[in-house]
Amino acid sequence: MSAIATPVGTPLAAAASARRLRLIGLAVIIIAACVLPFVVSNYRTFQFTLVLVYAIALLGLNILTGYNGQISLGHGAFYAIGAYVAAIMMDRMGVPYWATIPVAGALCLVVGFLFGLPALRLEGHYLALATFALGVTMPQLLKNKYVEHWTGGVQGIVIVKPDAPFGLKLSPDQWLYLFTLAITVVMFVIGWNLIRGRVGRALVAIRDQPIAASAMGINTALYKSLAFGVSAMYTGIAGALGAIAIQFVAPDSFGVGLSIGLLTGIVIGGLASIPGAFFGALFIQFIPNVADQISKAAPWAIYGIFLIGFMFLMPMGINGAIRLGWARMRHRHSKPAQREGG
Repeated sequence: MSAIATPVGTPLAAAASARRLRLIGLAVIIIAACVLPFVVSNYRTFQFTLVLVYAIALLGLNILTGYNGQISLGHGAFYAIGAYVAAIMMDRMGVPYWATIPVAGALCLVVGFLFGLPALRLEGHYLALATFALGVTMPQLLKNKYVEHWTGGVQGIVIVKPDAPFGLKLSPDQWLYLFTLAITVVMFVIGWNLIRGRVGRALVAIRDQPIAASAMGINTALYKSLAFGVSAMYTGIAGALGAIAIQFVAPDSFGVGLSIGLLTGIVIGGLASIPGAFFGALFIQFIPNVADQISKAAPWAIYGIFLIGFMFLMPMGINGAIRLGWARMRHRHSKPAQREGG
């Protein structure tokens, strides 16, 4: 008996081919990311480290806003909490940098979950205003005299960038990039499994049809609070990594502009899109620099033009535009094959 082969051109064969292409593309991207710090300068390596940091934060915010439909204008507060946890533990307690990451994530998970409980009574722009208030008040709370001993007040905290362990011949920037890359891969794998699993389906159901989701037995209050907590955890981990990379934290570094920038990143990258977090992170990190190089006098005007251009040309975000272009290209190439088969 000969084995039954899947005919070329069938939907099953096309799906298998697309899956192989995605895996090959993912492997190439990971290999290129590992090689990157060895072919660019330390400053560029530092910039790409921040891209990875922002990608983690944007994935967390996308879980909340893109997949669950809750708008947050205050995630800069969770980023600040994660950054200060890392800085305080490293500077005041002598804790190794790597040990501060899970602590920052766990604390932000709890704070985000607790904040999500009262936020259940708010929807749409009311929730956005409540989270906006959180982002506005966080810098002032960090300057408060009662916590100034820990936070350093307006002066902030300076920390030391870690050296590569085990005698590895890597610069601090190269090592921190590879360390951040490893954490990024882990966080994205966790996020992918979360979104593709039962929790992700429940979050999307609550976003699209909350009444129907509740009628089906989904605990909407629990899942919405959980989405807030998980989103805050991702952002807190990103904040801790960002503090270690920049080597400095201060209250004014975590103003409401950071929260708005994160929301901008997920819209530019693509809402409800896991790869979109990387595109949004590249936008956050590099477009302001490009705008500053174009015009020293009015960089934010140039930034606004870039923002309008992206939204006009790619209304579904960068990832949405790429997916649309890929689908059109596949459709165009499938037509000759269909004619030959017919």
